[in-house]
Amino acid sequence: MSMLNKKSVKDIDVAGKKVIVRCDFNVPMKDGDITDDRRIKGALETINYLTEKSAKVILMSHLGRPDKKYEAKYSLAPVAKRLSQLTGKEVKLAEDENVVGENARKLVSEMSEGDIVLLENVRFVKGETKNDLDFAKELASLADVFVNDAFGTAHRAHSSTAGVAEYLPSAMGFLIEKEVSIMGKALENPERPFVAILGGAKVSDKISVIENLMEKVDTLIIGGAMAYTFKKAEGIAIGSSMVEDDKLDLAKELMEKAKEKGVKLLLPIDHMVAKEFNETSESMVTESDNIPEGFMGLDIGTKTIELFENELKAAKTIIWNGPMGVFEMAKFATGTKSLAEILANTDAVSIIGGGDSAAAVEQLGYAEKMTHISTGGGASLEFLEGKILPGIDVLESK
Repeated sequence: MSMLNKKSVKDIDVAGKKVIVRCDFNVPMKDGDITDDRRIKGALETINYLTEKSAKVILMSHLGRPDKKYEAKYSLAPVAKRLSQLTGKEVKLAEDENVVGENARKLVSEMSEGDIVLLENVRFVKGETKNDLDFAKELASLADVFVNDAFGTAHRAHSSTAGVAEYLPSAMGFLIEKEVSIMGKALENPERPFVAILGGAKVSDKISVIENLMEKVDTLIIGGAMAYTFKKAEGIAIGSSMVEDDKLDLAKELMEKAKEKGVKLLLPIDHMVAKEFNETSESMVTESDNIPEGFMGLDIGTKTIELFENELKAAKTIIWNGPMGVFEMAKFATGTKSLAEILANTDAVSIIGGGDSAAAVEQLGYAEKMTHISTGGGASLEFLEGKILPGIDVLESK
């Protein structure tokens, strides 16, 4: 797989060089304060490695979705402050509204080995999201080497993720390297049995993921609202559960395909149902996999959890993407919680593919027990779909 043989930051000589690093500092903010700094901490391994190797480190990232021009509320100033605390070095912010301006040039020209400068939000520049090569060239003009460590945006070909690699020698940072090696190995050469668990609301969001994993896994477990489309396709009563009627034929096809390939496809066999989409509504666990009229499935039931657990106990590699129920409501979070607990207690390689399942595992305090939690929502999905990620593809091979 072409993404597995890319140069890592360890493969290049960085001493005394100016290294521009694309990080993912797209952190949640409230009233100008960072509410969760996990992504900043995730970048520290690469940043600290570079400063210890006497590089001059120039960091860049996006934050939120500014309207392609400077907006104070999307400034990376709070990130510079937090980075200073975490690295124990003064991280200076180049306060240019056009990102590569006189402040950036001046700060970079004054850098000593081991210094860190942070550029302003790359999305203040109109061309960034179009992979405008003029902007990429401006970014590249500040440095000698480009390191991409932003897995969360690796599926986007932007000036700061892909374009810069046209003008500088390039490599991947530790975060991307970890993502590619762990997820890549799981998809290319997994220890078996290999089980994938897919949840979430819509089959339509996961079609390509299902099709790609079908070629690779021994067992495919499907939960969440997307399971009801499969159930209806099987001729099971689903009450007023969410369903994609235009995807029933596709669900049938996928079930057929699983049979042909000898992939075990597990769907829920009982459901936590309620009359309405809220926590106060009358609710119960169904006796069978049929859902009574007037009820909607909002989580997997107890028998289903047991069924899934028995399958997962034997697994050697597990990938999980998407919750099993309406995880935001405590009453319908049991399926997702149970799954997180089962994965936390298994010896298998456990990979959480970003998004809601990652958030669930973090909230429940099981993060430490997982082999790997992917940092990118959309990027993880595209990786699982078997797509080439442009922000990694552009990097130099070993």
